[in-house]
Amino acid sequence: MAAKVLVIDDDIAITELMSMLLKTHGFEVMTTNNGLDGVNMVREKSPNVILLDLMMPDMDGWQVCKAVRAFSNTPILILSAINDPRMVASILDAGADDFLVKPVPSGVLVAHIRKMVRWTGSLHLPGSQKKIEMNNSAPLLP
Repeated sequence: MAAKVLVIDDDIAITELMSMLLKTHGFEVMTTNNGLDGVNMVREKSPNVILLDLMMPDMDGWQVCKAVRAFSNTPILILSAINDPRMVASILDAGADDFLVKPVPSGVLVAHIRKMVRWTGSLHLPGSQKKIEMNNSAPLLP
């Protein structure tokens, strides 16, 4: 079964590009250009990974991240043109799991998504919503 990736970015060209790129790597891709719709899609579609832009007009990435974290532990990968360490720290503190600066090489993006899928899969029992304890040899960060 293909991992489901939800791309939330207000730029239609970006969501279309991400959709084409990720589909060629075997991912099932859902997109939206609206933060509130993205939060609702997380509830309804249960993606394996969320790719999220920070700077959006209706609901910015921080608001989306906090709203998703209120009900979900789905891994969130931030894709942003902002390359400010304080911003990176701020969004990671808000609940994001990873941060990449646009433009990002496609191979790096795909590797980060696969890492998040592996990490999440190792935290859940198949067919169950229960989390299991990670052993001491498992990495602490994705």
